[in-house]
Amino acid sequence: MKYLIVGQGLAGTLLSHFLLKKGAQIKVIDQFSENAASQVAAGIINPITGRRFVKSWRVDELIPFAQATYRELEKQLGISFYSPRHILRTLFNHREESDWLLRTDELPYQQYMAEEADLEAYAKHTELAYAYGETLKGAQVNVGTLVIAFRQMLKEQGGVQEEEFDYSQVTFLENGVQYKEETFDQIIFCEGYRATNNPFFNYLPFGGAKGEVLIVRIPNVQFEKLLKHRVFIVPLKDDLYWIGATYNWKFEDDQPTEEGGQFLEERLKDFLKVPFEIIEHKAAIRPTVKDRRPFLGQHPQYAGLAIFNGLGTKGASLGPFWAAQMAEFITLNIPLDKAVDIERF
Repeated sequence: MKYLIVGQGLAGTLLSHFLLKKGAQIKVIDQFSENAASQVAAGIINPITGRRFVKSWRVDELIPFAQATYRELEKQLGISFYSPRHILRTLFNHREESDWLLRTDELPYQQYMAEEADLEAYAKHTELAYAYGETLKGAQVNVGTLVIAFRQMLKEQGGVQEEEFDYSQVTFLENGVQYKEETFDQIIFCEGYRATNNPFFNYLPFGGAKGEVLIVRIPNVQFEKLLKHRVFIVPLKDDLYWIGATYNWKFEDDQPTEEGGQFLEERLKDFLKVPFEIIEHKAAIRPTVKDRRPFLGQHPQYAGLAIFNGLGTKGASLGPFWAAQMAEFITLNIPLDKAVDIERF
């Protein structure tokens, strides 16, 4: 079994991991970019989302699987990038508070919602809102750290080719597919938003949303939990915090904008009572899907091509489970879940 994986963001990294576990031989083609979504995203795992405070799709199986996968990768790579964290959510009025409290009484939600929110350090250093809810079993995945460490491992094994993929160099064989001079059982595209330019899979209903974030230094506050107060505050290390993100459907490129930076800075000033220093302003384009389900599957005409994409804003929680299923589909021909199979289109 020999596979070529195009793209080494979170999707490509996780799929590579599970294919290697199955004894497959892989090669990765990827042109590293500081503006890739995997280098900008906070990697938030949030079990309770939306204005109606609902459980994320299939969260009961996704979160335990994600945690086990990330712990396994931490051990394998000798790094730390997975941090379980509670999530504090600002409730701005009586109705939001009532809706939250009603959810906490529902049995399927009780393992994910604390009876009372504990603000810890936020109580001293932020302007207090009407009320707060606290989500349990959340986490933060430093996706950039994972991707870079996994890339280094692949480099040491001679498994990475740092270049742009040339679609015109694909040749279809009777048993397999050829890229330039090398033959593979299959090419799997894990390109994120770049897949909109893929001539083999651009028939899928891809979308994109540009997100901008700030990396700021807030000295001596020691925030440990994630706080969602219109924007997220996500602890990193050494007094650094990720602030974000904007969400724009209309954009010209993947570069940070003055408007995006000002918006995030003003939102943070709205409730943070202590000074902060802006260290970095980043932007990236997330791959989005109309039905908010990932893209997994084989090309309807070319058996030598497959795709694993569309993880979107919930990639940190969705990625491990569906990467494992994609690896089983590729290597063992185990059918995909219809909810994610590209045959639905």
